[in-house]
Amino acid sequence: MQRDTITIERFYTEQASNLELKLVAGATGLKKIIREPTVNRPGLALAGFTRYFAHKRIQVMGNAEADFLKTLSSEERQKRYADLFAYKIPGFVFSRNIHPDKFFLKAAEEAQIPVFITPMITMKFINLATLALEMLFAPRGTDIGSMVDILGVGVIIRGESGIGKSESVLALIERGYSLVSDDITRVTLIDGREVMGTSAELTRNHMEVRGIGIINVASMFGVKSIRHEKRVDLIVTLKTWNEVPDVDRLGLEQEFEKILGVDIPHMIIPVKPGRDLARLIEVAAFQTKLKSSGYNPAKELNDRLVAQMAGSKQI
Repeated sequence: MQRDTITIERFYTEQASNLELKLVAGATGLKKIIREPTVNRPGLALAGFTRYFAHKRIQVMGNAEADFLKTLSSEERQKRYADLFAYKIPGFVFSRNIHPDKFFLKAAEEAQIPVFITPMITMKFINLATLALEMLFAPRGTDIGSMVDILGVGVIIRGESGIGKSESVLALIERGYSLVSDDITRVTLIDGREVMGTSAELTRNHMEVRGIGIINVASMFGVKSIRHEKRVDLIVTLKTWNEVPDVDRLGLEQEFEKILGVDIPHMIIPVKPGRDLARLIEVAAFQTKLKSSGYNPAKELNDRLVAQMAGSKQI
């Protein structure tokens, strides 16, 4: 698991389009680090109360802050700005296309704190910026395996090179399912409980097929054959038949494997000539979907057997 260092520059670069951000001052401070994945409105700090000032966050200035500053004299405003910029603030965003006054811009340049303007209303910006920051701060990692969306079940398919992962993935795509990633899946932890899988932007839509080379899945099978991201619901590991001496014939015991600290259901499928791996992975996904809805066929059969044996003993 890894957590990236999030700078105001990265936030601006990745979110400038979505949040309609325009840099107006403090460009020399773009390397400043955002230390908390949310935003703050500095109204109390501007009024002089800074005891609980959340200065590690991006500061958002809306109509309320702008109207309050207009009630102050030029000298008082400059004093409040000096007090505010004494903190290590990562950056300011003025919503509703509000333009900061010349004293604010001068103070920002001197403190090397970036200042942005957006036409969005304040609450809309706060909501979207908070979601964007949560994604940027989310723990990330990589998993060696391809990922397919099978009727809403996100399945990571693992296995040694040459065991048949690519052939299985191709067969699943031909059946109408969607490729999420090939060979390496990037995973992100959302809200501390869900793991989302995706592919690298550079290799998206493509996969390697041994003996053929690189193919463009979207061009070959249509845009429906690609899914940009999907929650990870199941891990399937393909192993040669000899490597799986003890096969669980009933499936009563559910195995799990951790990804970013979250338990993900895990199944091992033995591989030998003649087995339709794509069909088996498809059935494994259906089985996971049934279990998530509360139905376990192995448990149902086991309960029936136990009940029958109990009845036989009473006779």
